Amino acid sequence: MLETLLPILIFAALGLAVIGAWRRVRLWRQGRPSAVPLLKGLAAMPRRYLVDLHHVVGRDKVMSNTHVATAGGFVAAAVLMILVHGLGLAQGVLGWLLLAASATMFVGSLFVARRRRNPPARLSKGPWMRLPKSLMAFSLSVFAITLPAVGLLPADFGHWLLALLLAAVVVWGLGEMVFGMTWGGPMKHAFAGALHLAFHRRAERFGEGNRSTGLKALDLDDEAAPLGVEKPADFTWNQLLGFDACVQCGRCEAVCPAFAAGQPLNPKKLIQDMVVGLAGGSDANYAGSPYPGKPVGEHHGTPHGPIVAREGKALVDAETLWSCTTCRACVEECPMMIEHVDAIVDMRRHLTLERGQTPNKGAEVLDNLIATDNPGGFDPGARLHWAADLNLPLMADVKQAEVLLWLGDGAFDMRNQRTLRSLVKVLRAAEVEFAVLGNEERDSGDVARRLGDEATFQSLAKRNIATLAQYRFQRIVTCDPHSFHVLGNEYGELGGNYEVRHHSTFIAELYDAGRLAFAPWKGGNVTYHDPCYLGRYNGEYEAPRNVLKALGIEVKEMERSGFRSRCCGGGGGAPITDIPGERRIPDMRMNDVKESGAELVAVGCPQCTAMLEGVVDATAEVRDIAELVADALVARPAAGATHRPQAEEVI
Repeated sequence: MLETLLPILIFAALGLAVIGAWRRVRLWRQGRPSAVPLLKGLAAMPRRYLVDLHHVVGRDKVMSNTHVATAGGFVAAAVLMILVHGLGLAQGVLGWLLLAASATMFVGSLFVARRRRNPPARLSKGPWMRLPKSLMAFSLSVFAITLPAVGLLPADFGHWLLALLLAAVVVWGLGEMVFGMTWGGPMKHAFAGALHLAFHRRAERFGEGNRSTGLKALDLDDEAAPLGVEKPADFTWNQLLGFDACVQCGRCEAVCPAFAAGQPLNPKKLIQDMVVGLAGGSDANYAGSPYPGKPVGEHHGTPHGPIVAREGKALVDAETLWSCTTCRACVEECPMMIEHVDAIVDMRRHLTLERGQTPNKGAEVLDNLIATDNPGGFDPGARLHWAADLNLPLMADVKQAEVLLWLGDGAFDMRNQRTLRSLVKVLRAAEVEFAVLGNEERDSGDVARRLGDEATFQSLAKRNIATLAQYRFQRIVTCDPHSFHVLGNEYGELGGNYEVRHHSTFIAELYDAGRLAFAPWKGGNVTYHDPCYLGRYNGEYEAPRNVLKALGIEVKEMERSGFRSRCCGGGGGAPITDIPGERRIPDMRMNDVKESGAELVAVGCPQCTAMLEGVVDATAEVRDIAELVADALVARPAAGATHRPQAEEVI
């Protein structure tokens, strides 16, 4: 009886899955066009899934192995089931391989069941709670119906009632694993995720050590192109595909500083809201953590309806988008490589460029950038007042230099001026030939771009590029990771390609070259805070620690450091939009510092310095790496003296 039923069930499920896949593809294709190499992407997908994706999944070894057993067992079992029970090819080794695959999948499903017995808060529940049972049903039923096929049980084993029971369990398993994969359900991510990896919007992210973190420019000359994203259909089709690939694991939720601070943002919920908008409906069926302070069931949307309503409720509230610090922690942790920050900035662009709805001080800052080329509205001619006694060489006078020192808008901030003076002292001690643009330098445009004002960003960037084109230099050095990122990763699309160094990296290079010498550290315990735009955006974690090690400092690492460092709360224009929450992000970060036992926190970013020094009753001093280096400078050994050992690499 099973010999007759199984092929019908298998091919009926496959047929329905194909129909569901076509329906799903049509939903994605509502988005704007995006050219992708179809065949090349499909060919690259296995490596991206098995190698590039699993370096993220592998951060949790237990779940990584569980995923290998469950997903690998399912893929193998599904293919072999079609061959063995669909096409009747049970002879030889195929049947035994099917038994092994289904048994492996069952073992993996046991670990999934244990995980779901008392799931962490970040995991979505609802339909996901039935997933372990569905995995077991599929694997056990396939194992059972294969036993007679390989001769371990008689072909007529059992009664027709047993055959019907097994067929029912097979239908259950096929419904969740195959049918549900394309029609919706917990397994939807398997189908959408595979295609998302094949047609990823940032294909350059794949490959060992590769990064792609710069925002993509809008074509402001194309009058037909939307200025940002107003409705779900304004996203590119492969962005919509990426949203549909979300597995609702909640890793993004667990690392989001805004969510932890009780601000109305949860990156997992945001992606699921985009899926709701993709298909149309409400968020009433969402089974995960809501936005803090916002109950589930009040938001709804359609593919061609506004994401953010001008009044009343829509798919997302504007303050949800403005809560993001663009720290990229969500993107770094996502096992499906979804680009949350791109989506948030795309939606901000519409609010800023089309509606002029940048909250709190946002509009004032953007007006200042337009009028004075700096967000504080300071007199542009005052950029070098802090350095009146330093006699800094100007590029306009020297025309060329080894290093162009990019001051950034910290030049107008009294606290950061101390950092800049320290950096100048270090460069002169190392006999670096450098010059500054002085009053020719304009804001890099970082804050304008994160706030969604692409027009102001491109105006500033193009003027800076034109200025830089007049001079010759080997590299740009800056103590501002935001300027470092924008100059190095986002100006290129507009015609400005430069070799850019963060000052910590450059100081490490100078020390390793024997151009700097330091007195031993005699202070207390020190920890190091990784700036988001230096670490997660640009992968620089070791150079700052090597500098501190060269100073004789043994860094007491915070629990959240390196690629999992907690944001200070100063990025993405967050201090400007100032969305209230239950607590402040910098307060949480200084609590991390306190728990490390450090008396001093070393930083490498003017934004981080400002945010952390603004914490009331902080227990640790905040100092930039350049300040620590400048204080430790001593005369270099004479020529011919024994060269000191280089700083060891810090992992």
